[in-house]
Amino acid sequence: MGIPYLRSDGNKISSDNVTDFMSYIELFENISLATKPRIIKASPKSDMAIIWFDIWDTQSSSKAKLLINHSFNLGRHIATIRATNMNSGVSQYHNCWKWGYSTFSCRAHSSKCQKCSGPHKLKHH
Repeated sequence: MGIPYLRSDGNKISSDNVTDFMSYIELFENISLATKPRIIKASPKSDMAIIWFDIWDTQSSSKAKLLINHSFNLGRHIATIRATNMNSGVSQYHNCWKWGYSTFSCRAHSSKCQKCSGPHKLKHH
């Protein structure tokens, strides 16, 4: 929370922009993303973004616990990391690793790696 939805050039912030920002911030030094960050506007009239990101973590969530409620500067903006709850009602299909639909709805032609989204399985990463 606390990151502008539009960049200084007027374009929307992208998941690649967020990943680049994270690579420069010491707080994320030992953090590996499980998927690309997801970005939405905080509200229809807001100029701020809410960004969700999933990290690779231990069963005890030790890395997540280090991030939650920490803030960092992004230019003149201060961003704060908040925790979210897992929603057990939304399924994640294990072929393409996308959320919210069933096996029968998947249009992926091949498996994707759950770590890098490459065209291979995790065991071949």
